[in-house]
Amino acid sequence: MPKPKIPQSRLERLCRDHGMRMTGQRRIIARVLSEADDHPDVEEVHARASAVDKHLSLSTVYRTVRLFEEAGLLERHEFGDGRARYEQVASEHHDHLIDMRSGRVIEFRNEQVEQLQEAIARQLGYKLIDHRLELYGVPLKGDEKG
Repeated sequence: MPKPKIPQSRLERLCRDHGMRMTGQRRIIARVLSEADDHPDVEEVHARASAVDKHLSLSTVYRTVRLFEEAGLLERHEFGDGRARYEQVASEHHDHLIDMRSGRVIEFRNEQVEQLQEAIARQLGYKLIDHRLELYGVPLKGDEKG
């Protein structure tokens, strides 16, 4: 009996659209990254992918993540914790709030912030084409959600 076909993840489709050869290990790594609702580092990606294929090496994950990043499919973030962390290139812009106690990364979008950044760029004589906003904080007392 044939194996049921697992639908391709968003990242797998993007890789295919970029003409990238998709090995079984690359598929696993792409699926792990597509399913991540956090911003894992390479070691975390390796741990999750190894749960699917115990033969997958850390060096393969490093090479694959670098390949995906160079193809413009992954964004690399340095959130001040000494680790490069990754997320799929988002279809919509968002910013990040990093909880300095737990390390949790919260994605958000705020239209007032977006408009203010546009206005600042215009005041300085520029058209804003891209930006990255990272806020670092700790929970307020009595509001320890992290």
